[in-house]
Amino acid sequence: MAKPLVLIISPALANANNGNWQTAARWSRFLRDGHSVICTASDATTASTLRPDIVIALHARRSASALKQFADHCPSILVLTGTDLYRDIRTDPVARHSLSIATRLVLLQSAGIDELPASMHEKTHVIYQSARTLKAITRQRSALKVIMIGHLRAEKDPATFLRACVHLAHDDIDFLHIGGALDAELKALADTTAERQPRYRWIGNQPYATTRQRLKHSDLMVISSVMEGGANVIIEAITSGVAVVASDIPGNRGMLGDDYAGYFPVGDAGALATLIRRSASEPLFLARLQTQCDLRRPLFAPERECAAVRQLVDNCVHI
Repeated sequence: MAKPLVLIISPALANANNGNWQTAARWSRFLRDGHSVICTASDATTASTLRPDIVIALHARRSASALKQFADHCPSILVLTGTDLYRDIRTDPVARHSLSIATRLVLLQSAGIDELPASMHEKTHVIYQSARTLKAITRQRSALKVIMIGHLRAEKDPATFLRACVHLAHDDIDFLHIGGALDAELKALADTTAERQPRYRWIGNQPYATTRQRLKHSDLMVISSVMEGGANVIIEAITSGVAVVASDIPGNRGMLGDDYAGYFPVGDAGALATLIRRSASEPLFLARLQTQCDLRRPLFAPERECAAVRQLVDNCVHI
């Protein structure tokens, strides 16, 4: 008997090296044992010739056309991103239509449910993403090593991180920034920051394995985004044994919990600098962040995500 065909539609594939692609690639691996899986870009024309048994689409607006194409032919799962939840579905009729025609909706963190109409809660599932746990390293150094992983684009708000780096120009702290330059003004700001803060390094986009190793050898990971659907970098930090400081947005709270001690107000570089300085100067504060992150780690286990994805897909195929 032929395996059911799963078509995964993503606005970005491997060359983008972003969260959407990481989700698509990981779900593809989870499903390959029991299904035939094809990954394609949202704007690809090859999908029009396929007859899948189920469609998994990432991004309500950017994958809307493909989702609509298959709506009358097979069940569909729509995975909601940060720009979906906290921007597009509020104002964009195309994105809202995607919500209505999808058979099931998937949120990548628990707080996202607050953005959806009550009528859609029944068909909505929360599936936390995952990452392989890396063996912890023994940290023996004097300078705190801080990392930010995120492309230079507005949604990630790297400007707040860059301003915080300058605030800490006289502190014994090293800063590493990984991510591609998708915005010319932000690239110019990163270059200027490197001139003003000698301990800040921006090394551009890096392969996934290299990035995880860089993260593993850091002490603290900063995520300063203005919107997130469920950031992979938080999961990768926690499963690498690295504490997090995060912008106080629903997408981060849905990952780290409401009682997490490492939040700072969105766009507040001074508050971010204060948290980083406390992490460098107060071992008990950094240990508290680490303990809270460790308690969240079971949520991000690959076997947990794999089981949830397989169950959801199988249930949809047999509707």
